[in-house]
Amino acid sequence: EKNNPDMRLEKLETEHPGLYDRMILNGTLDRHLADAEERAQAMLEQLTQWMALQEGITESLKAADQMEWVRRMNSIRSRAEEIVRDQIINTL
Repeated sequence: EKNNPDMRLEKLETEHPGLYDRMILNGTLDRHLADAEERAQAMLEQLTQWMALQEGITESLKAADQMEWVRRMNSIRSRAEEIVRDQIINTL
């Protein structure tokens, strides 16, 4: 369940069929999905970096205890993905 254009496409198709049809007819659907994906990836990267900084996850932690670093980064990534999904994928 990644942040991807398929999630957005399904949401548009099922929850906003009129908008979906207009985008298909106007030829703007692909660009809309690509823009959403670009925004999602940028936001995910920024959030991940910010959260790691806020939680004190550093390269020295990675060197000292790689498994702890991975565990904490996976937690951050999961939370950041949820935020991105709420902000970009689930909104029009």
